[in-house]
Amino acid sequence: MLNNKPIGIFDSGYGGLTVFRSIADQLPQYDYVYLGDTARAPYGNRSFSAIHQYTWECVQQLFKMGCPLVILACNTASAKALRTIQQQDLKTEDSSKRVLGVIRPTAEVIGNYTKTNEIGVLGTKGTVQSGSYLLEIEKFSPELKVYQQACPLWVPLIENGEHDKPGADYFVKEYLDQILAQSPHIDTILLACTHYPLMQDKIQAYLPKHIQTVAQGDIVAKSLIDYLQRHPEMEQSITQNGTQQFFTTTDDTADFDLHATSFFGAPVKSQSIVTKG
Repeated sequence: MLNNKPIGIFDSGYGGLTVFRSIADQLPQYDYVYLGDTARAPYGNRSFSAIHQYTWECVQQLFKMGCPLVILACNTASAKALRTIQQQDLKTEDSSKRVLGVIRPTAEVIGNYTKTNEIGVLGTKGTVQSGSYLLEIEKFSPELKVYQQACPLWVPLIENGEHDKPGADYFVKEYLDQILAQSPHIDTILLACTHYPLMQDKIQAYLPKHIQTVAQGDIVAKSLIDYLQRHPEMEQSITQNGTQQFFTTTDDTADFDLHATSFFGAPVKSQSIVTKG
């Protein structure tokens, strides 16, 4: 890593690359390291303790690689691991290190998108069961009514390259029908999984025209810009050479690169890394 102090971006697999793309587009000057824990993905159906353990191991790896700031670009990790990491685990680390998630920045602004004050949240089983969006949105927009729907088959469809094929349509329509059945007044649907932007056009096509979908990439990027402006000591500690490095916990870097390129929207060349010896 030379002497770089990059921003670390973590995801259980590939989804965080959609967030990374938005961040890199808006803040291209910084150095970045992306780590996808593809050897243990998906996280969506795993227990709180397993997700916390895996996420913390990966965060520690990013710290070892020089990252003073790590973003959990994964809703499941943000929902099930972030609080414990921030309140307990970071006490064992350098006090200047920080870990941020994607749920809070999204909850802060999602109320700006709706006119009816009723929104739907689509996510993994883990994210939905955690209730994190319900809690966080309540803090910032208590007037909103929030309806959730787990979509357990969407991530496997996306990671197997089946999401843009006709066979995926049934499962897209099924979950959308279920969330829309909860209220006729929903006018905004949050894609609370960083994989889902790859299906956004297909999802939108199955929704009434008055319902909009909201992805998280730009929201998280703008939140990071604000964070760095409010914390100049962190901003000044991050090196600015415009470098990007990609790491995966699987041995098959060629397969990772193939999938990652479709998520990132640009060629990805990764290295394999073991998070725990």
